[in-house]
Amino acid sequence: MASPLPPPRLVATAHDAAGTSIIASDAPLQTFSPFGPKGSAFAVIHSAPSVPVSNTDLQAPQQNTLPRVPPQGVIFTTADIPPHGGESPIHRTQSMDYSVVLAGEITMILDSGEERVIKAGELILQRGTMHRWRNNSNEWCRILFVMVGSEKIVLEDGRVLEETNMPPRA
Repeated sequence: MASPLPPPRLVATAHDAAGTSIIASDAPLQTFSPFGPKGSAFAVIHSAPSVPVSNTDLQAPQQNTLPRVPPQGVIFTTADIPPHGGESPIHRTQSMDYSVVLAGEITMILDSGEERVIKAGELILQRGTMHRWRNNSNEWCRILFVMVGSEKIVLEDGRVLEETNMPPRA
């Protein structure tokens, strides 16, 4: 089930040899569906291995890659989640995620059982928690994520909450 949302269009700027601002690229991005037709479709816009990032490295967006933030880096990505129960596996990323629902709505479900519906225009600050996304609505949902590598979460008893893997479906 392909998303009816238009592919994200990326307009990227740079500088020419004289230091003048230019448009380096202007094109739609391809999406990648690692979890099958009822799962999320991702468009990885940009990723950098460390912060601060380079403003002169003109890396092409990563295609067909599950969005994972480098431990000291940052990733900029979208996820399109289909309606009628489309969802992600439950997971934890080792990152601080700044997120905006761009279209539709999504239910965030935590491992505690708590749930919240987040609608278009609303924001999410995900702080390394175990969670899943489920789209219970009748329309597609697009979420924009900026994920920044973070320190590991260490509980008062010394246990460390590790990132979980979300393997693609075969």
